[in-house]
Amino acid sequence: MSAPARTPSVPPASDRLLRTLSLGEDVSRLKYVSGAREEALHRMGIETVEDLLLHIPRRYLDFTHAYTIEAAPLGEVATIVGTVDRVSLKHPKPRLSVVEVSLVDDTGVLQLAFFKQPWLAKQLSRGDRMAVQGKVEFSYGFKQMASPHFERLDGHASAGAMIPVHPVSEGVSVAWMRRIVSGALERVGAFADHLPAPLRARRGLMSASRALRSIHFPLSGAEREHARRRLAYDELLHLQLALRLRNDANLLDVTPHAHAVGAHVEAFRRVLPFSLTDEQDAAVSDILRDMQDGSRVMNRLLLGDVGTGKTAVACFGLAAVADSATQGCVMAPTGVLAQQYAHKSGPLLERAGITWALLTGATSASEREDMLHRLASGELQVLFGTHAVLSDDVVFRELSLVIIDEQHRFGVNQRNALRAKGPGADLLVMTATPIPRTLALSVYGDLDVSIIRKRPVAGAGVATHVLTEANRDVAYGAVREALAAGRSAYVICPMVEPTDHAEDLEDVPGIGGEDDQQHVRLHNVVEETERLKTVFRDARIDMLHGRMPAQEKDRAIARFRAGETDVLVSTTVVEVGVDVPDATVMIIEDGERFGLATLHQLRGRVGRGGHAGLCYVMTHAGAGGRRSPAQDRLEALERTDDGFSLAEMDLRLRHEGEILGLRQHGGVSLRFVDLDADVELIEDAHEDAQELLRYASTLQSVATLPMRQEVVKRYGDVFKEVSGG
Repeated sequence: MSAPARTPSVPPASDRLLRTLSLGEDVSRLKYVSGAREEALHRMGIETVEDLLLHIPRRYLDFTHAYTIEAAPLGEVATIVGTVDRVSLKHPKPRLSVVEVSLVDDTGVLQLAFFKQPWLAKQLSRGDRMAVQGKVEFSYGFKQMASPHFERLDGHASAGAMIPVHPVSEGVSVAWMRRIVSGALERVGAFADHLPAPLRARRGLMSASRALRSIHFPLSGAEREHARRRLAYDELLHLQLALRLRNDANLLDVTPHAHAVGAHVEAFRRVLPFSLTDEQDAAVSDILRDMQDGSRVMNRLLLGDVGTGKTAVACFGLAAVADSATQGCVMAPTGVLAQQYAHKSGPLLERAGITWALLTGATSASEREDMLHRLASGELQVLFGTHAVLSDDVVFRELSLVIIDEQHRFGVNQRNALRAKGPGADLLVMTATPIPRTLALSVYGDLDVSIIRKRPVAGAGVATHVLTEANRDVAYGAVREALAAGRSAYVICPMVEPTDHAEDLEDVPGIGGEDDQQHVRLHNVVEETERLKTVFRDARIDMLHGRMPAQEKDRAIARFRAGETDVLVSTTVVEVGVDVPDATVMIIEDGERFGLATLHQLRGRVGRGGHAGLCYVMTHAGAGGRRSPAQDRLEALERTDDGFSLAEMDLRLRHEGEILGLRQHGGVSLRFVDLDADVELIEDAHEDAQELLRYASTLQSVATLPMRQEVVKRYGDVFKEVSGG
């Protein structure tokens, strides 16, 4: 980190006398913002004063807990303020530079070492006042810090303060950013709060203007946390409001169905080849209760780990449809998954006296014509299908239940198009992606949630082993044994072709550093398919990836399922839902490149039949000899098969959007929310959004109008959708 120039952090009094600026005004209206600084701010996405004030510090130098050098505790992270006494640049190795700095105060000397930052030798001078933050060690008779965060201080920084360090780019230094933000806060002053005072008081929230001041220039860590909490609540509440309003837009002028629960439901329960677990039974009760409630349309998320029996639970809803003499539709993201659901569930439905059919892009014209006739007449009660069910000629006599599998794989318009075929139809969304409850409430706030955590039976299960390149033969040996026994295997690669770049892959913390795979070439499907033909000479090897045409992908999976392919080399396109009982071994190449949720989903593809599964995760993590965060994640994968506990860990390590694919929600990003720690805040926002919309369904009251304007600013004019405008 380069040291900033000395600049005052508070604008002069003359600047404070200028007229008050609104949050929406251009950032160029601020003093000190022009030329290179204005261009730098625009490059960072800062266009308005509000953008600037929401550009929060990435960390703080906490002088409220600063230590003297003598008192700084060994082995702990500490902040120390001192004066530079000596600066020297050394080259212990040809390609390694070290800037050594001696920092002194009245109690002693602290030795600092900055690696591969030779420019610091020119930027730091004897007599500079400096604050450093890092882990304190002891060696060669001195306390030391290696590569600490630091800030060169001006006369305004003093003990007892917290100095913000904002993200910056070329053209604006940390000190200049601090000065610009300080000036902006002065010009904006106190502004009206969009949250009603009673709501703020009930939840113990700061005012919006105070929160923005305190997040930039807090007097203590506690004040900073209170400010973050207010900004996080704003994000959560307005996301909840937008989600529920968009949902309400689809339910205008519709009459909910009051489904019956009778002979077909009981018949389906009898034909199930197993008894429901307590969690499955509770989920069935949730669904049937919602469907019987004629006062509201069901909007429910059925959340369950791989193999927890979500499909069987959902089929109780289809049985209730038959009891009500209406129709249900199950839409899956791929033809293979649609076939899988139909072939697994269809015979059970048939035994319960429920008619069904499967519609995909591969359905013949004659079959399709007959199917659509039976559907329009009501003779056909349940339709399984892909997006083919969205075609205009697919007409239901009375569609009363829509079931969508892995809804984040569909666009909003596709989901709405299916619901439009049955105005007032209940909605059940299923996902096998384990999602922590806090994340489900935040992002699927318009849906009630039923969770199935435990698998109904232990089954054959999957054993997971993390291997390095030196142990690759262990994985290949397992594949050979499986093939000899007439079974099959997956090999998963992070890239499709050798021309792909690592930057296109998942952004997983702890990956890509000097000690891991900086010089490692990642595996790709195209080359690996050819290479494995020389490793397993007698095996039939095929490939699968997302760039293949849909029908070609379906054929590749169909060949694998039919036993015509022995080894399928694939990307994560097999992550969700593909069920091949004879597949018992999986090798995941460059496992450190994937998040825990993805790895867990991938390994769920093996061991689904009567034979135990083996998953080998190949990794280069820790290859440089130092402990890597990726190793911790992969070891957790070895230890547990509980997808929800892994999802909680994934959530702490990675951004929430990478787990759910929040691009489907309009690029929603919860910048201030700590999904691990803000459980109570998330539940509060969820409850408050429901109460506010009960009070004013479109937020048109005087008290809620500012919140309406805030929703529009953040998520677009959802109220046009609600009003039909």
